[in-house]
Amino acid sequence: MTRYAALLRGVNVGSTRLAMAYLRRLVTDLGHEDVKTYLQSGNVVFSSPPTKDDILAEGIARKLADELGLRVPVLVRSGDELASVVAASPYAGKQDDPTRVLVAFLAAAPSRAKVKDLAVPDGENLEFAIDGREIHLHFPDGGYGRTKFTNAHLEKKLGVVATTRNWKSVLALRDLTAS
Repeated sequence: MTRYAALLRGVNVGSTRLAMAYLRRLVTDLGHEDVKTYLQSGNVVFSSPPTKDDILAEGIARKLADELGLRVPVLVRSGDELASVVAASPYAGKQDDPTRVLVAFLAAAPSRAKVKDLAVPDGENLEFAIDGREIHLHFPDGGYGRTKFTNAHLEKKLGVVATTRNWKSVLALRDLTAS
């Protein structure tokens, strides 16, 4: 069995509401085991036989749509992938405040041309580094709440679905999926 984390985009931060108990039941009903949620923002970890991330994500997204009519993007990473994301962070050691270091998880690696054109919005102080299907973010002057470098911005510029988690959540998900 492999440990995975499913990251649902936009759950319990806007008008899309989903009880975590219901999410746990839904993921369990799909045949996954040892299902746990982290926080109230659409993070669910589970064990399953080794499966491609996109197949797991599609199964959860389809079940949410079929049972609740919720159409939310779902991205999945294995415990090993999350450990690699943490190890690859160029900003983790630069900041003590976990709200200033984040990771944007992408549904797919963006094209080189789109990566080349991605820039920090005028007047903002932030650093970013793209590593495959993740973008490591550092906001030295403040958190994610005031930036224009949001999921919507990344999706528009890169042409892929994105969902962002702060460093504390990334570390917790890594730990919850460790084998």
